[in-house]
Amino acid sequence: MNKSNFEEVLAEQLTKVDKEQQPERDLWPGIELALSSDTQDTSPSVVGGKMYLIAATTAIFGLIGWLSVGQQPVSLTGDGLVASLSAQHLQQKNALLVKFEDQPALTQNWQSQLTELDAAAEAIKAALKNEPNNMALLKMLQSVHQQQINLIERVHSPKWSHI
Repeated sequence: MNKSNFEEVLAEQLTKVDKEQQPERDLWPGIELALSSDTQDTSPSVVGGKMYLIAATTAIFGLIGWLSVGQQPVSLTGDGLVASLSAQHLQQKNALLVKFEDQPALTQNWQSQLTELDAAAEAIKAALKNEPNNMALLKMLQSVHQQQINLIERVHSPKWSHI
């Protein structure tokens, strides 16, 4: 259909459209009833029902709020934090080693570097036994763990292979 033909068909259909469209039934009685019922006093049973609804809603929100405050996250400190960090790192390291087991490594001495980083992590853990909440030692442990992850990734997937 070209543009002029479309405009002709549209103009023809617009002339056929009834200018004043009437509803199938008279709507004013329903509108009048709705307006008058808003201004009239509501019965006590309706007011009481609304109050119960408001009270129940308030109680539910109060309960949800109380439960959310009561469920504070468990914060680890000391030996528990070190154990959690170590377990998480071990899972991540093992997952990477499994992922890259079929790919050849770019260097031959990467496993000895990994062993050295393991020794450094063990030394930091030994120091953390004496000072379990020492933030500097915890950051050092995280840094050593991240160095191990970075070493595994770099040895098995060089930057030049990514576009």
